[in-house]
Amino acid sequence: MVVLATGLSLTPRFYSRSSIVVAASLLLSAAPSSSSPRARAAAPASGYSPWRGSISRISSHPTAMATTQASEAATEKGLPLGMDVSMVDEYASQSKLLQEFVKIPTIGKAWIFNSKTENTSRAIVSVGQTDLLANKKRSFLLNSHISKNSSNSVDFQWSPFPIEMSGVSAVIPSPSGRKLLLIRNSEDDSPTKLEVWGPCQLENEIHIAQSVHGSLYVDEWFEGISWNQEETLVAYVAEEPPQPKPEFNDSGYKKAGSSEKDCKSWKGKGDWEETWGETYSKKRIPALFVVNISSGEVRAVKGIPRTLSVGQVIWAPSSSHSLVFVAWSSDNGYQKTPRKLGIKYCFNRPCALYAVPDPFMEEADKPSLNVSKGETAPTTKLTSDLSSAFFPRFSPDGKYLVFISAKSAIDSGTHNATNSMHKIDWPADGKLEGLSVADVVPIVMCPQDGCFPGLYCSGILRNPWLTDGQTMILSSIWGSKEVILSVNVVSREVSRVSPQDSDYSWNVLALDKDNILAVSSSLITVPQIYYGSEVCQTGKPNQWGWQEIATPFPSPSDKISAILADHKFSILKIPISNSSDKLADGAKLPFEAIFVSWKDSATRPTIVVLHGGPHTVYPSSYSKSLAFLYSQGYNLLVVNYRGSLGFGEEALQSLPGNIGSQDVNDVLTALDFVIKKGLIDASKVAVVGGSHGGFLTTHLIGQAPGTFVAAAARNPVCNLSLMVGTTDIPEWCFVEIYGKEGKNCFSEYPSFDDLCQFHQKSPISHISKVSTPTLFLLGAQDLRVPVSNGLQYARTLKEMGVETKIIVFPEDMHGLDKPQSDFESFLNIGVWFKKHMSK
Repeated sequence: MVVLATGLSLTPRFYSRSSIVVAASLLLSAAPSSSSPRARAAAPASGYSPWRGSISRISSHPTAMATTQASEAATEKGLPLGMDVSMVDEYASQSKLLQEFVKIPTIGKAWIFNSKTENTSRAIVSVGQTDLLANKKRSFLLNSHISKNSSNSVDFQWSPFPIEMSGVSAVIPSPSGRKLLLIRNSEDDSPTKLEVWGPCQLENEIHIAQSVHGSLYVDEWFEGISWNQEETLVAYVAEEPPQPKPEFNDSGYKKAGSSEKDCKSWKGKGDWEETWGETYSKKRIPALFVVNISSGEVRAVKGIPRTLSVGQVIWAPSSSHSLVFVAWSSDNGYQKTPRKLGIKYCFNRPCALYAVPDPFMEEADKPSLNVSKGETAPTTKLTSDLSSAFFPRFSPDGKYLVFISAKSAIDSGTHNATNSMHKIDWPADGKLEGLSVADVVPIVMCPQDGCFPGLYCSGILRNPWLTDGQTMILSSIWGSKEVILSVNVVSREVSRVSPQDSDYSWNVLALDKDNILAVSSSLITVPQIYYGSEVCQTGKPNQWGWQEIATPFPSPSDKISAILADHKFSILKIPISNSSDKLADGAKLPFEAIFVSWKDSATRPTIVVLHGGPHTVYPSSYSKSLAFLYSQGYNLLVVNYRGSLGFGEEALQSLPGNIGSQDVNDVLTALDFVIKKGLIDASKVAVVGGSHGGFLTTHLIGQAPGTFVAAAARNPVCNLSLMVGTTDIPEWCFVEIYGKEGKNCFSEYPSFDDLCQFHQKSPISHISKVSTPTLFLLGAQDLRVPVSNGLQYARTLKEMGVETKIIVFPEDMHGLDKPQSDFESFLNIGVWFKKHMSK
């Protein structure tokens, strides 16, 4: 789910009136008690004690003067702007090392197809690799023949070379594996191309003009590209065609029917339409289409109002001739006004399942409706009594429609929360009136020790079913780990399939009948493919055995392998330090932190790593960015503070209303925990985080001055009163500040009291106490936490004389995930920490 590299989505931005900022800046909170081992040990040894004074005194701060002099010296030597002369060699060596981490391929999706022989099957695995020069991510397909023998061992025979999918936006094999659909989205006004491939040839190439529709949606929210069982039609979600715009010439407005031969004309803009925010600002409304892959004819599905944005379409059992899809209403603003709040990473946007007839349906099947001539087809809402329904999947026999719900997120207003699973008994006659929804997996409020903490599902396979037709296999979060679960939708039994005693993270890639192809990794182990089979034991519950699969993926270099081998990691249980009778039972349970360490960790500097959200989690899976950071000689303390996913709903819901205090305290508690254990050197600690992790980073350097010798913040939330007016998720500010009541307080025009509350709980209210050298990495196109948030805070630090470095990526957004931006971002973090942790 959400990682430091992405920053996660739950952070807003805005501008506030200067008078409000000045008034609220007078509200400062006290620094932590000097009785804590962290405060006693860190502040004197680090030399970074709190510094206060007038602006004129700060402007002559020796650190700021030294930084300016170093920058001027670098410029005189022809080095890049802002380059520190003393760190040039470090910059070069770290850049070379980071490129070695970037070269390691990533494992994406996988598909497995049955063959005529019972013990053999075929697999396709997608592999990704970063192309820094092109600033793109390259995609490859690797094929394998799978052979199984009587001893339950399995052999993968891989093709000698992968096939690069250059210019391909999505790859969708047909259910049988006999056809392959490639999507080539246009980057301009040229047609979108759909390629249908057979075993040895290109069977059809379909060019779709912009007047029919724009690019297909291939992201995790709206993507819906689905073959029918007969493999003759494909349903998909694409941008609606461009809407008519007013046209003008030298005579004024061109009225309808005016001659097309008129010259010197231009198109106006027309009315502005809301978008779905971050990453969607240049996308048109998602609409539903079906293509006949033989004739190339494309038909839009009629009858869906433009107030609904569609996604995740699938075909219903063939007898019903229906398409089932998810739709989000644009009326989700304050008081249900037509405001599209940002949807990226936001599961709390109301959505429902709908069904609509296939537009290619024969007239004989529906004599009263001629869909082919554009008449409106009836659209049926399937989940009227449920505020959230997505990831629909039909059971193999067509008896059940199973789906996930984020109703807890919608009820509470948090952008993510504990999921639930539900099912609908699908009528054999296709009559969709009066359908009832049954629970399969309920929301877990307070998990028992070591027991299932609830469902946290960010995706489901297209075919997640074992051969019994009742058991689904899916990935979920369990504490600080990703695990593989089996869910029987009839008995409602949930069990953990991945190894019980493993702290590694596991994700399902594909199913091979009753076997599982999965990927496993840890923060110190690169991803590896495994093949799982259920092992029957007489008188005992069935267990799963896992066989490591040899792959042709290149191994990391000897240098990288040695670095990984020199580390170990553990998941620490951190008791909370502020237990209160007001807390729910689940919020009193320990939270977790992942500690990545060298053998001599007590003498090494440490980086505290904080995830965004705040309702996401940093799992134990491999991260090249974190591996690069600890390769510089650091320990990592990755804190999954209360409010993170994977620990039950009560723990998660304890954070809204308490951000800037409970989460800050949890981070400091985790830091004190490893200090008291003698695991780290308290005088050499840095902190890094993105989005809400940046919110915590900037809070910590203000609330715990002298604790951190350096800090780095990626698109941080620094001033909520500024953010609320410009972010694509303004309601986030209200919910996280006021808790569940914030849903009812949310308004597009916050009151004076609201703005004061926002300012009080923002890092900027503690900025006068900051002395920690801080690096800011900002995306100029960020709609989630606009660049103004980080710039205001960073400029203020510069005013105060605090050593500050700002890097802005002009074309990047909240996640800073363009390959070159990601590379330069973490390279500068590595160099920044080396500079300040080596003192």
